Amino acid sequence: MRLPTRERKTLGDQLVWQAASLLLAYPDDLHSQRLETVAELLSHISGPAHDPLARCHRALGELDLRSAAEDYVATFDLAKRTTMYLTYWTDGDTRNRGAHMHEFTAVYRGAGAEPPTSESPDHLPVVLEFAAIVDPRAGRRLLAEHRMAIEVLLEALTERESCYADAVAAVCATLPAVTDQETRRARRLAEAGPPAEAVGLQPFTLTVPPRRAEGAG
Repeated sequence: MRLPTRERKTLGDQLVWQAASLLLAYPDDLHSQRLETVAELLSHISGPAHDPLARCHRALGELDLRSAAEDYVATFDLAKRTTMYLTYWTDGDTRNRGAHMHEFTAVYRGAGAEPPTSESPDHLPVVLEFAAIVDPRAGRRLLAEHRMAIEVLLEALTERESCYADAVAAVCATLPAVTDQETRRARRLAEAGPPAEAVGLQPFTLTVPPRRAEGAG
């Protein structure tokens, strides 16, 4: 029985989100296992997201674990413009950011999932995993609502010529196109940069490990 077009798209997007969440995870001892899972997912992914995911997967597979970890820290921990905390881009005021992170928590609980305990609920790999395996409709909504932050991240990663830009580009391919106004706003955000103060709060499962502490080797 062939699934309706809408259901096929949702399932296809879920595969993309799961693959991207695994590629954007910190390269720990399970890194090779996650890459094997992504390879399996890629065999079921088609459309515009496939090639960028495949490029990111290939690039990470060419690095030894230490090099991958060092590159991850340099990319996401030591560069403010490439933070993966989505509310970081829109809420410079800590109190406002806390309220918006609570919205993520409420969505997770509404879907019957316990919020992450040692990673911020707005961390992109966490949101992607939620969208992939818990509630694709609610997850898509969270991603779409923070599309601008994801676009800023994509632009910053692209400027760094980071392989992770391909994983983020694949996510963008599953979301509604941004308007010219949103593009201009994203560029203004990129120029201003996120706030310097960080809030660290593990995702739902063991497939996406928490980030290393900033400055960790």
